Amino acid sequence: MSNDPRIPFWNGVVPQPIRKDGAGATDEGPRDVMRDLENPDLLVSPTTDAGSMPNMRFSFSDTHMQLNHGGWSREITERELPIATTLAGVNMKLTPGGVREMHWHQQAEWAFVILGRARVTAVDQNGKNFIGDIGVGDLWFFPPGIPHSIQGLEEGCEFLLVFDDGAFSDLNTLTLSDWFAHTPKEVLSANFGVPESAFARIPNHQRYIYQDSVPGPIESQKVEDPMGTVPLSLTHRLLAQEPIVTPGGTVRIVDSSNFPASTSIAAALVEIKPGGMREMHWHPNNDEWQYYLSGTARMTVFGGEGTARTFDYRAGDVGYVPFAFGHYVQNTGNTSVWFLEMFKSNRFADVSLNQWMALTPYPLVANNLHVGPELMGALRKQKWPVVKYPLPAQFPSPLPSPL
Repeated sequence: MSNDPRIPFWNGVVPQPIRKDGAGATDEGPRDVMRDLENPDLLVSPTTDAGSMPNMRFSFSDTHMQLNHGGWSREITERELPIATTLAGVNMKLTPGGVREMHWHQQAEWAFVILGRARVTAVDQNGKNFIGDIGVGDLWFFPPGIPHSIQGLEEGCEFLLVFDDGAFSDLNTLTLSDWFAHTPKEVLSANFGVPESAFARIPNHQRYIYQDSVPGPIESQKVEDPMGTVPLSLTHRLLAQEPIVTPGGTVRIVDSSNFPASTSIAAALVEIKPGGMREMHWHPNNDEWQYYLSGTARMTVFGGEGTARTFDYRAGDVGYVPFAFGHYVQNTGNTSVWFLEMFKSNRFADVSLNQWMALTPYPLVANNLHVGPELMGALRKQKWPVVKYPLPAQFPSPLPSPL
């Protein structure tokens, strides 16, 4: 243990990159010990990790925070996490009355409400409108090109936005104020049939997020539409779904089968209880983009040809798994891990390693792996997305709280 006063201690212990088998050596140079404590499987990788594999973790805490009167936003795109080519994410907070201004995107927008409540509005290409209030655990989906807005209600709102393009940036969207600011006033006058003086006070730049008063009850905000409302609801109450319950936790799956408007993003909200694990599996339809809501976890991603790498995750982190790569997510703490797994797809799909083996002829599996009845008799033909497992003796105990 180092006695250097410049190196912070965690209950008297400074973690070192030394494996139990003696591999490695002490690191007494400049280092970020707190970061090492957050990433024990990077500091001391499992012996099963091998080969070269790109980074598959990035924290929203390491991103630029865009601050505005009315709220803030931050994003993780290909720029921050180059492996994430299929989806990009934005974490946004709106104050009570704060508005994400009227705008639209070239990409589809899927959202999960983390805290508070908000009001969303939209109008489709047929002139049908939608106005709805959403709360914790609710989703919304706006197809590409559909104009919409978001406004915080009495308690404000924090949410995760997911877009079906890894190169997307929320700062480069198409907004109402920006279009007005870059259109000659005589053109605006001709378009709306009012004098140019009506546009004397329009903004000269994109407002993006701005502060407004909290809107009144939704009944007072309804706009009668001669075309009617949109044919499919643009919101979905995910927490109202009955979950799939297994010994290790719960899963709620949402895709176009139960949220018909969501045609290009499918997702699952997963709870992994202490001692539980999202089972070893892969996805046969697309890459997986993850967002961790609570707890601490680790994931090993297996990429074939002898390559595998383990990453550690905590609340606010984004994880990524390339198409068809094998992986698991293991709870490493003493509280439940909640995370979202999302896909650029209209349907959710996963392949269970356990189920695949159970539904394959016994001799083939046994001879392939050189295993016997102990394993073969434990295989399950029914899929358990989250399993419960005995904590291995060699597994590191959760790090003590610094508080």
